[in-house]
Amino acid sequence: MKIMTDKNKLVIAITSRALFDMRDSNQVFAEKGAIEYKNHQIKNESVPYDKGPSYNFVSKLLSLNDNKDLVEVVLLSRNSSDTGLRVLNSIQHYSLPITRAVFTKGRSPYSYLESFNADLFLSANSDDVISAIDSGYAAATIWPDSMNNQTDKQVRIAFDGDAVLFSDEAEIIFQKHGLDEFISSEIENADKPLKAGPFHGFFLKLAKLQQLFSSQNNEEPPIRTVLITARSMPAHSRVIKTIRSWGVAVDEAIFLAGTSKGSFLKAFGADIYFDDQKKQCISAVGSTAVGHVPNGIINTEK
Repeated sequence: MKIMTDKNKLVIAITSRALFDMRDSNQVFAEKGAIEYKNHQIKNESVPYDKGPSYNFVSKLLSLNDNKDLVEVVLLSRNSSDTGLRVLNSIQHYSLPITRAVFTKGRSPYSYLESFNADLFLSANSDDVISAIDSGYAAATIWPDSMNNQTDKQVRIAFDGDAVLFSDEAEIIFQKHGLDEFISSEIENADKPLKAGPFHGFFLKLAKLQQLFSSQNNEEPPIRTVLITARSMPAHSRVIKTIRSWGVAVDEAIFLAGTSKGSFLKAFGADIYFDDQKKQCISAVGSTAVGHVPNGIINTEK
């Protein structure tokens, strides 16, 4: 198997609240302030956190390395080094191969994404995520109460289309002019690729990683992707041709004509799911880890 160069290595930057279940500790901070939070963290620093919403996703990705340097996960945290020691101890407790970390003591950590060459930023802080997206990064707000319990080794990642993989140019027409105008525009522009959305680069990195394992035909592929969109036919053609124009493909595509996505994500067995619409994120909370992508007209106008 060909080894990826550092330039092609997939790098995931994740915050401590996206990786571990820190809801109790965060409640101490919210209700009692920074001093009590620090005391709480130091008192419990030998008590590992429970696994959080993105734990399975990053753990599965890291297992792909198998003594190779294909994937790296770096920790970015608003904790101080004192309050963050419990996070580092939890990483050691679970034997996660995470070796690089930044603790900013309350300052937004998104500014370090460029230094780490990050391809994806996962955080429970929506302001940090918005800043990252505005700076051109794939980023999502992880919902602390979402979770998946997939125990197999395959990494399954679900993407919405408009405003996530693609720009929101088509969604703007739908929101401003309605369904009929949207469908007419998509039919007319079926051969014109949509502009890239914030997750375009991350998706291409995943595709490169998939290609490294493509020669192992006798084994289940370690990564599987799905496009799950509220679009219906005949608005399907443009998105398929857009992804084709990138020189890659999704493993599965699901067109739902506006219906809820939760049960379909459960059937796919998604480890994580990215969508710009909060109502679709809500439908998926019981099925998978959920990453809200605060991008596009739906989020900016509201």
